Amino acid sequence: MKYDCIVVGGGHAGCEACLATARMGMKTLLVTGNIHNIADMPCNPSIGGSAKGIVVREIDALGGEMGKNADKTQIQMKMLNNKKGPAVQALRAQADNISYPKQMQETLFKQENLTVLEGMVEDLIVDEKTVKGIVLENGEKIYGQCVILTTGTYLKADILVGDTRHREGPHGEKPSQHLSDCLKNLGFQIIRLKTGTPQRVDKNSIRYEETKREDGDMTLYTFSFDDTPEYDVTKQTPCYLTYTTAETHQIIRDNLSKSSMYGGLDDIKGVGPRYCPSIEDKIVRFADKERHQLFLEPTSLESNEIYIQGFSTSMPHDIQEQMVHSIPGLEDAKILKYAYAIEYDSIYPTQIKQTLETKLIKNLYTAGQINGTSGYEEAACQGLMAGINAALKIQGKEPLILKRSDGYIGVLIDDLVTKGVRDPYRLLTSRAEYRLLLRHDNADLRLREYGYQVGLISDAQHDILLQKKNAIKEVLDQLQNHKITPVKEVRDYLETIPTAPLKDGITLYDLLKRPEIKISHIKHFIDFPYDSSILEQVEIHIKYEGYIMKAQREAEKMERLEAKKIPEDIDYNQIKNIASEARQKLQEVRPTSIGQALRISGVNPADISILMVYLKKGEKH
Repeated sequence: MKYDCIVVGGGHAGCEACLATARMGMKTLLVTGNIHNIADMPCNPSIGGSAKGIVVREIDALGGEMGKNADKTQIQMKMLNNKKGPAVQALRAQADNISYPKQMQETLFKQENLTVLEGMVEDLIVDEKTVKGIVLENGEKIYGQCVILTTGTYLKADILVGDTRHREGPHGEKPSQHLSDCLKNLGFQIIRLKTGTPQRVDKNSIRYEETKREDGDMTLYTFSFDDTPEYDVTKQTPCYLTYTTAETHQIIRDNLSKSSMYGGLDDIKGVGPRYCPSIEDKIVRFADKERHQLFLEPTSLESNEIYIQGFSTSMPHDIQEQMVHSIPGLEDAKILKYAYAIEYDSIYPTQIKQTLETKLIKNLYTAGQINGTSGYEEAACQGLMAGINAALKIQGKEPLILKRSDGYIGVLIDDLVTKGVRDPYRLLTSRAEYRLLLRHDNADLRLREYGYQVGLISDAQHDILLQKKNAIKEVLDQLQNHKITPVKEVRDYLETIPTAPLKDGITLYDLLKRPEIKISHIKHFIDFPYDSSILEQVEIHIKYEGYIMKAQREAEKMERLEAKKIPEDIDYNQIKNIASEARQKLQEVRPTSIGQALRISGVNPADISILMVYLKKGEKH
């Protein structure tokens, strides 16, 4: 059998990768260990969140599937940080973890050019530093022009509970035993990471009166720019908030030696997530904190399971019982699934290019947790970009590389390939220096054109985008050209808002710059035949104009540095006076531009200056 693209792994990265290649006309094979676990949600039953929700919208803007699938299967939707500025707002949905995978599987099975095969990949076919295909566990060889590895946490995965270690993946699934060794033999640096998941308890055993109810928003939202909200805001499934107690903390302190991470096992090499730590880590690292918040989240309308967000642990089962029962509302809770930690292999991500093709092996791409990330959204966006770039390479076209000013996806990939990882990487708003440009509301304006160019956005979708851009321009022009004067009618209306009276005439554009003036107030003076998405863009543009222009100038400055390319075959050992650490890091990362070189830890401005002088000399010769 021969394919254009072979995708290994059916998690969130694998789903986006195989859909992208198939939709771009590539004959694609998805190989996964268990067909029924495609798009599984082994941890948090949610899609989106701070920064992550923006990524889901970016995936949708580029033509990916995650946002559409989340819209179809969400049971609660919330806009986070809606009382703060637009730069930090992001959607988060409680997703139904039974219907979400079913819906995604249905999408995959209907997709043209896509074949799904159940099997374990244990080796790669490599010839002259170029991948040619895969070898299944049964010895069968399957050939392809490109291979995309999206193996998640399955590479030599170990489940850790107390003093026990079992070689298995999430949900007791069979791990990949030999693929990691194959990568190591090919010259890849393999690192060991770990993560964890909390308990699931029976919803009927919770004392809800001791918790705080958290409902979804009463405003209709969707992740996808193509979807119309169809759910009933009054029938969303609530979450509940509770907290750890002094008793909880004491139980954990008394039993730290029984936790896999704190003495239960002495052979753990994996590094855990810094920004989503276990409850043991929280108690140890933040010893002065009296309590930690926990969210009780429903996993599905078809299940009684409640996920205890913020309570991941690797304690033995009997200690977990004590811990859970020390939480207000969970005194009598019945544990349906115990928590565990999982340790697994990944590749060190400086070994991949910005296209997500590996540097060592041509036509081999990696995406998701194999690259050292955590989270469904981080995985999905990498899968999408790996799929796009694999297809573009087969087509003989230039790759799609998103800049840090283009999207959070660009930030994530650049961080991975430039800085590497010490622990499982998670996207945060603070990682984006141009976050005012990278808002959830303008993801389509930023990225949909790219999706159209690669063939994942239809003509009809593109026409809607152009209409939206034209409408925004029309409204802005109207506001700049419509002037009001301090006549009685105007004065009386402004007093009702209230806002300072006018002394002279003013354009509606300038009036909207006032903090207390909203676009809804402007409708008093002019009738807009446009929907809220258009008016939202206009309002943000005007109110944050100065900050946006500053961010754009900074981004343009960085783009000029990105335009200064560094030859792929440069020998940094030939450059005199560069510090030894900088030379080592430059040799390891092999940046493609001066801009990327600047972001490498251990490379200082003096090293960059020397490098630029060296490159200029090379241009003259």
